[in-house]
Amino acid sequence: MHIGTDNSEVLPESIPSAPGTLPHFIEEPDDAYIIKSNPIALRCKARPAMQIFFKCNGEWVHQNEHVSEESLDESSGLKVREVFINVTRQQVEDFHGPEDYWCQCVAWSHLGTSKSRKASVRIAYLRKNFEQDPQGREVPIEGMIVLHCRPPEGVPAAEVEWLKNEEPIDSEQDENIDTRADHNLIIRQARLSDSGNYTCMAANIVAKRRSLSATVVVYVNGGWSSWTEWSACNVRCGRGWQKRSRTCTNPAPLNGGAFCEGMSVQKITCTSLCPVDGSWEVWSEWSVCSPECEHLRIRECTAPAPRNGGKFCEGLSQESENCTDGLCILDKKPLHEIKPQSIESASDIALYSGLGAAVVAVAVLVIGVTLYRRSQSDYGVDVIDSSALTGGFQTFNFKTVRQGNSLLLNSAMQPDLTVSRTYSGPICLQDPLDKELMTESSLFNPLSDIKVKVQSSFMVSLGVSERAEYHGKNHSRTFPHGNNHSFSTMHPRNKTPYIQNLSSLPTRTELRTTGVFGHLGGRLVMPNTGVSLLIPHGAIPEENSWEIYMSINQGEPSIQSDGSEVLLSPEVTCGPPDMIVTTPFALTIPHCADVSSEHWNIHLKKRTQQGKWEEVMSVEDESTSCYCLLDPFACHVLLDSFGTYALTGEPITDCAVKQLKVAVFGCMSCNSLDYNLRVYCVDNTPCAFQEVVSDERHQGGQLLEEPKLLHFKGNTFSLQISVLDIPPFLWRIKPFTACQEVPFSRVWCSNRQPLHCAFSLERYTPTTTQLSCKICIRQLKGHEQILQVQTSILESEREAITFFAQEDSTFPAQTGPKAFKIPYSIRQRICATFDTPNAKGKDWQMLAQKNSINRNLSYFATQSSPSAVILNLWEARHQQDGDLDSLACALEEIGRTHTKLSNISESQLDEADFNYSRQNGL
Repeated sequence: MHIGTDNSEVLPESIPSAPGTLPHFIEEPDDAYIIKSNPIALRCKARPAMQIFFKCNGEWVHQNEHVSEESLDESSGLKVREVFINVTRQQVEDFHGPEDYWCQCVAWSHLGTSKSRKASVRIAYLRKNFEQDPQGREVPIEGMIVLHCRPPEGVPAAEVEWLKNEEPIDSEQDENIDTRADHNLIIRQARLSDSGNYTCMAANIVAKRRSLSATVVVYVNGGWSSWTEWSACNVRCGRGWQKRSRTCTNPAPLNGGAFCEGMSVQKITCTSLCPVDGSWEVWSEWSVCSPECEHLRIRECTAPAPRNGGKFCEGLSQESENCTDGLCILDKKPLHEIKPQSIESASDIALYSGLGAAVVAVAVLVIGVTLYRRSQSDYGVDVIDSSALTGGFQTFNFKTVRQGNSLLLNSAMQPDLTVSRTYSGPICLQDPLDKELMTESSLFNPLSDIKVKVQSSFMVSLGVSERAEYHGKNHSRTFPHGNNHSFSTMHPRNKTPYIQNLSSLPTRTELRTTGVFGHLGGRLVMPNTGVSLLIPHGAIPEENSWEIYMSINQGEPSIQSDGSEVLLSPEVTCGPPDMIVTTPFALTIPHCADVSSEHWNIHLKKRTQQGKWEEVMSVEDESTSCYCLLDPFACHVLLDSFGTYALTGEPITDCAVKQLKVAVFGCMSCNSLDYNLRVYCVDNTPCAFQEVVSDERHQGGQLLEEPKLLHFKGNTFSLQISVLDIPPFLWRIKPFTACQEVPFSRVWCSNRQPLHCAFSLERYTPTTTQLSCKICIRQLKGHEQILQVQTSILESEREAITFFAQEDSTFPAQTGPKAFKIPYSIRQRICATFDTPNAKGKDWQMLAQKNSINRNLSYFATQSSPSAVILNLWEARHQQDGDLDSLACALEEIGRTHTKLSNISESQLDEADFNYSRQNGL
């Protein structure tokens, strides 16, 4: 409540003051802001002062609303008076004057009054909406960036702060940034690091407000690198072409920058002179006889002369011979006067030579007779039970021939046992034939006294060598070893035992398929191997056709491991090698590496004409010569030359994992009470398992359980295979043979050779026809898999398990449009849309990104049609997929910004997918 100016109260007379002194304000009221509904306090302090009152908006404030305090200034002895008043929001809102609400202090002394400064009181606020939000920008590198921001209206005026990716920007630490100019953000020279989301933050004493975020993209337009040198002429002689290339990597386009304009490859014609090998002219006539009793003749290499790098003539350019038929004089003396000493010396040499030849002939004859007698000697053999050979945990001596063993040529023969064979460590065979082949020499050349000793794992742990020792008496032959034989111990139909002659065993060195392809391209598939070859449309010139072949090496791998390098795929050959394609073709090779972790360094290698292997590229490297796309189970490679290729891996850490496929096969043994189990651990590639299936078919084996994957780590720990839960009183296994251990190196460096361990179970009675047990395959300190065997040993009651879930293709070779999932018309529209560079990056680079191709994009930049090559890679990658959903989703997402794609409807893709499935029987 205020009081009028004419109703001032009388000041007390008793207030002391210094004569002649006006009040002096020690503290004057400050401007203040009312926040929400909270009142504010204004204060004054003066000396000397008998009384102090506030006047607000020209009216006195009632003394009851004042809070007054007084004290004594010790230094001067004068009275100090301090006064407080409160101002409410309602008071400020009710005032309607030409200026802001204000208050002022008036202090009295004996000499008069003093007035303080006017303090304004305002209601603080900050509106919600910015008057101008910053806008996103796309600027080239080193360009200027200006982001405008006008904060919301407020009292007091809001302070502005800029955030980049939610972090405050300090312009004092970065001279390239200025935030002082009227709340705007200025970046003088844009850098790649300046890309981000920028937000304008406004704040006063009431609240904080955030603007909309503005995305700043600093892009880099691509620039061409220097031209490479011209390549050599592609033909040795005649008319051909040379090419040179450049890449859009100086710099490479980034963040949607424009791709380089112009051609990445230039070709010119060239003519190479064909080399001409030299050839001899005819011999000249003999010259006259010389004083040395010789005449000569010559010939020249001029018919034709070698040119353009051709070979010089082989042989002598001149000949000489005696021209007197031996009647020439020696040292200018007639021949009849020459002493016969030299003639006698020649006779002695001939005599000694004859004697030496006779001695050598006699020695050879003696050695030959000895070897013949040894090879014809008769000796017996004991073919032991496979479980005894493969157990390897205790020492056993088998000296008697097992009766009824049909593997012997004459089972009734009782040999005299004198020979011993010693095997150190557990015996796991590298091939299904190894067990039979180990006794091959004894099968066809009987020895006397076979003694088999299997050392236990405990002995191995004490330092006994794991190599197999063979001690033979009067025996000079060694065990044959190979992995490419098909040896059957039982006929698949009637199960009658038989033995093949080892020399007649078929040898499979490679799988092979061929097809004839022309301008329309096609696909060549090796069924059940995971290997395929995609020839794009237009890769072969029009009116030309080639017979293209593809093969897989099933023999001993020709690639030699270098240090810790491991072969991860089959060796795949495609040809003919002299064929030239205008567009890269796609080769799909399966592999057995676990690529989900970064523990491998995987390389693509190619075999040269000299048989050596050279590295083409590392899968993670950037290259413009070829492209590798590594999927979990296969690698898709874009190439422009045919040859022999393979994948190798170098483990970087002990956590590198090699995927193995484990499977168990079973068949009846020669003894009607025995049943054989063979457990295989092979590289997880379809072709490696196909080799096992083929061998088992020859041996009458039956797959007893679906194969499973085992993750085998490169931690140097061995593999254990054991038979568990054998039904008691129905089946039995030899003591200490239920578990076998395979050294780490034999599993890790198996090079696709089938590794298997064999177990032999024996029935108590012939009436037992059901077998149930578990096969445990585990790596020490690693992964474990359990194969559950539940089968009938009678073929008529056994439920067959298919070897392969589906066939890769009914016909290995598919030519023309039916080989491709994407119709040619749709492919053309996609290429026409995305091959055109786009400054915002909505071109073939986005097509690659949407199809999970994010690495080594410089390879596609060197192609005449990057989009076509990307689609070829998609075709190779999705060969087994049932539909075009992934491509349709990518096109749908990109199509929102490309009107050219609007005519490619989802129904068209669905119809194309249906036609492809119907043509290929999917």
